[in-house]
Amino acid sequence: MAHILMVGVAAHGHTNPHLPVIAELVARGHRVTYAIPAAFAAAVAATGATPLVHTSVLPDQDRGEQWPTDPVAGTALFLDEAVQALPQIADALGSEGPDVADIALYDIGGYPAIVLARRYGIPAVQLSPALVAWDGYETDLADDLAFRDTPGYRAYLARFAAWLAEHGIDDDPERFVGRPRRSIVEIPRALQPFADKVDEAIYTFVGPDLDRRAAQEQWPASERPLVLVSFGSAYHDRPDTFRACVAAFAPLGWDVVLAIGPHVDLAALGELPENVTAHRWVPQLGVLGRASAFVTHAGMGGCSEGLYQGVPMIAIPQGVDQFGNAALLEALGVARTIATGDATPEALREALLALTSSDDVAARLAEQRDAIRRAGGAPRAADVVEAELR
Repeated sequence: MAHILMVGVAAHGHTNPHLPVIAELVARGHRVTYAIPAAFAAAVAATGATPLVHTSVLPDQDRGEQWPTDPVAGTALFLDEAVQALPQIADALGSEGPDVADIALYDIGGYPAIVLARRYGIPAVQLSPALVAWDGYETDLADDLAFRDTPGYRAYLARFAAWLAEHGIDDDPERFVGRPRRSIVEIPRALQPFADKVDEAIYTFVGPDLDRRAAQEQWPASERPLVLVSFGSAYHDRPDTFRACVAAFAPLGWDVVLAIGPHVDLAALGELPENVTAHRWVPQLGVLGRASAFVTHAGMGGCSEGLYQGVPMIAIPQGVDQFGNAALLEALGVARTIATGDATPEALREALLALTSSDDVAARLAEQRDAIRRAGGAPRAADVVEAELR
């Protein structure tokens, strides 16, 4: 069996999607060493992999630290992390010599894995929890990528190129990051823009593997319709939006479950009706299995879970890829998008009732739910990894 090196990133959305793949590889008898900061070491160890713990400079969302909204600053953080993490990972592996691993897997921000794969002459496979490149994406996303023309971004590229050169790599930084030799894509194909332009010789869509979590996460059944309101691990500090959801849905007699995260002041929500409950954390997939609707920021993880459970969504995007995800959900006919400033109780209530009363929405959700469950998940991802080993 192989020794597999995995390099992750200290963020929930860059860790949770990979864990079923790692667990599958361990179950097949492979030895996996997973480089990850301490906050995620227990979750990694639970898969059977061995955590290789290193320090991190990334924002700690569990302590309320936020990722920057500026795209250049956010992009540069991954480079900062790679610069300080690479020597730690290399030193920890160094005693094993040139046969340190048979293959390197890496999150889209796990740049040290690519450097080490080049150094040791082993294959590298990307695990992508987000959308991937396609032919012509630079043109199709010209407006979204306008920040690449700024002096700050050009300075970032120069710093990235210099770091690569230190390690004997003369790749263009944008290609180094965005054009992997081989990639396993852990999102639903329906949430990939221009999916028909994606090179299937490089990118294999396996979708999110959620079967294990669905079997483990429990939530009591409700006698009334249930709506979950959650804004992911990074955007929970929205008391105004939570209050608007309470005002919108509680009078309908629905059970309203608020997942407010660790930092929202409960007092800021005001007195809650008896059919509304606020929780610091909920087993989201389990709740969605009982839910009739989902109010979400449209992060990729939440979108995938909503589609997996066949739940109509009200998307209130906050940043980064969420606006694009919300637009794709609308195009699929399974969601409504409401801007943060427009999320009034009236708008939220109207969207909820329209989505949950539509036979067409229900049929489209059933189609997407079945497509995700047929995509292959972790077993198919492990097949790709083993094919690269061969």
